[in-house]
Amino acid sequence: MSVKSDIEIAQAVEMSHIRDIASKLNIQEDDLELYGKYKAKLPLGLINEDKIKNNKLILVTALTPTPAGEGKTTVSIGLTEGLNKIGKQATVVLREPSLGPVFGIKGGAAGGGFSQVVPMEDINLHFTGDFSAVEKANNLLAALIDNNIQSKTRSVGLDPRNILWKRVMDMNDRSLRDITIGLGGTGNGIPRQDGFNITPASEIMAILCLSNNLEELKEKMGNILVGFTANREPIYAKDINAQNAMAILLKDAIKPNLVQTLEGNPAIIHGGPFANIAQGTNTIIATKMGLSTSDYVVTEAGFGSDLGAEKFLDIKCGYAGLKPDTIVLVATIRALRHHGGAQKEEYGDASLERVKAGFPNLEKHIENAIQFGIKPVVAINHRIGDAQDEIDFIIEACEKLGVKAVVSKGWAEGGNGTQELAAAVVANVESGSNDFKALYDWNDSVENKIETICKKVYGADGVDFQGKALVDLRRIYRIGLDKLPICMAKTQKSFSDDETKRARPNNFRITVREIEIAAGAGFLIPITGAMMRMPGLPTVPASENMSIDENGKISGLS
Repeated sequence: MSVKSDIEIAQAVEMSHIRDIASKLNIQEDDLELYGKYKAKLPLGLINEDKIKNNKLILVTALTPTPAGEGKTTVSIGLTEGLNKIGKQATVVLREPSLGPVFGIKGGAAGGGFSQVVPMEDINLHFTGDFSAVEKANNLLAALIDNNIQSKTRSVGLDPRNILWKRVMDMNDRSLRDITIGLGGTGNGIPRQDGFNITPASEIMAILCLSNNLEELKEKMGNILVGFTANREPIYAKDINAQNAMAILLKDAIKPNLVQTLEGNPAIIHGGPFANIAQGTNTIIATKMGLSTSDYVVTEAGFGSDLGAEKFLDIKCGYAGLKPDTIVLVATIRALRHHGGAQKEEYGDASLERVKAGFPNLEKHIENAIQFGIKPVVAINHRIGDAQDEIDFIIEACEKLGVKAVVSKGWAEGGNGTQELAAAVVANVESGSNDFKALYDWNDSVENKIETICKKVYGADGVDFQGKALVDLRRIYRIGLDKLPICMAKTQKSFSDDETKRARPNNFRITVREIEIAAGAGFLIPITGAMMRMPGLPTVPASENMSIDENGKISGLS
């Protein structure tokens, strides 16, 4: 029997009009800003802080993934379907996909199988234009910076050799990482070294995701540190009066997007920062919108607990005043085989021995959740080829740690396959045993905050700051930005900064080579290993397997 692709499953579903989805949240049609029949933006006035306090927030994260990922989005959507199946009013709140990974390695990021959000083609492509707006606001600031350098009468004294701001585009294009601009004569600007980041790595994206309202968005964009003068004085975006025009470009992008799951439940999708180089969570506004309109909100944070979840808990919750009620840890047999030594071509081969060898990775992620005061539920994201003895081992090993592990079959069965998981999550929430607490105090020293994350979350022995990082630390203290939280840039493939170290590495140190300042977003970014803010395409990009017919029907996007 042939298995339908994700896009074939999505295209076979008869979607409800978005007004009918909104009605499930008690949102009137007049409050919707319609983008056709199946997408709408929600006005910020619907956010109700009193309701937020009374409703339940579930954070979905994962163990350290294989390169293809372990299905956090699929589990998040499936869990939402399951919660609704057992009589709970639930909404899933997710990030928007980036075109770079869509056309690069992933091919799509709207869930999978029978746990998807639709219209999946729109969500995976231009959607409602939010990424484009972020890109334009970012590049407007870049243009204003170069224009100010060029000006003889209005210059604020920016040193062309010390500009921190880069341009962005939402595509994997390694050739744009380092470029030279302003060539061709005096009319074309001042020649200087520049480069492009990918849009999800833009500080504008981070600001969009960490702002509670439009006024705060504008204030944060004014606080963007764009560079320094020759006398080492900091220059911010507000010094060249950029924030108002940038906010105008984001006036619609700040509103969260309402779509639906395959089973007709509400889904709010908004913002899309990567988790290995940014904070990896959807917007504060989207999460609060969900909590204002639903009893249960399921949201996900990118990659493993060491990245997206840690940043969600230590950064987003701090700025939003949010307190998750429980954590769901996604695990796959495939990933445990990987951490137990299996090569890519062996991921599908049953091996209890390898699962046992890889389990310490999951165990460390469980410990990480508990460090934040939350005993998680482990969701075993079921795949064809998972052996029963492998599944039984995980359930029993988790039980010995005092943690419930449940098989989740959302990919194959939608909400029917996640009701047991949903019941376990509700029981966990209603137990009242979880009491979220942040890992570190923002007022601690920068070095101590970084070391706390590296030692407690990664299991490192310590941190080594290279020469550039030490210079950056002195700069951070000099301009008074040392009280900001930390947003680590680290490989998603390992707890360490060496992607080849699988499972639960020990006897290692983290090397910080530099520390970027995101003063607008409100965090510091220690760069570890060989992390880059502009990915490249793989040898065979996902785009090569995509097609569109004469009727506009897309295939190969999954």
